[in-house]
Amino acid sequence: MEPNHGLHIVVTGSTKGIGKAICDIFAPFCHSLYINSRNEDELSHQAKSLTKQYPDLTVIYSRADFSNPDEVSNFAELILSKTATIDILVNNAGIFYPGSVVGEAEGNLRKMMEVNLFSAYDLTRLLLPALRISHCPHIFNMCSIASIIAYPNGGSYSISKFALYGMTKCLRAELIPEKIKVTAILPGATWSDSWAGIDLPEERLMQADDIAKSIFYAASLSPSANVEEILIRPIEGDL
Repeated sequence: MEPNHGLHIVVTGSTKGIGKAICDIFAPFCHSLYINSRNEDELSHQAKSLTKQYPDLTVIYSRADFSNPDEVSNFAELILSKTATIDILVNNAGIFYPGSVVGEAEGNLRKMMEVNLFSAYDLTRLLLPALRISHCPHIFNMCSIASIIAYPNGGSYSISKFALYGMTKCLRAELIPEKIKVTAILPGATWSDSWAGIDLPEERLMQADDIAKSIFYAASLSPSANVEEILIRPIEGDL
């Protein structure tokens, strides 16, 4: 992939952690970058920072709560009003509430399914026509090690990520005839706001850049190659 390749990329949940790292690594190769999060000020700061570093880059952002399907639709409408083509869609937005299935707060499952699954489902379907006309269409879904391994206190989060992993497999099978690449990203513990305050050495968890670099590499392969899954875990194993 060459700098200033002119890509049109969508990254949800863009202002922190893995989402921010993905934006940073792809920005030099973008013509336009479409981003969202729940915090308007953080989005504005991110957009200004990226365009200052890359003056030819267009950053379009929208504050959106992805538990609300109308706000997902509004974000898609904004994107499609600015570009007819999407080359890469990264469904990264997600939330995590700890708790067991039998003991967690009422509503946890619904909330996490709305954000972690339904938003990716809806946004992918809305943007698929724009992906279909790209010369290098690729969908990345941010699953998790929790998509394949149940663990204590994972509860509804793991359920929602199992479901996203299943959706990713369905998309991969359905879109093979159209040569649209689909990749599931399954990271283990990675430094983000979810781990704020944890009493562990930094090297015990992976860095957000590790995940972003893996995605960038998968997106850089020839049109005949599709990385179906990226499973990446801390060197010392899961927490």
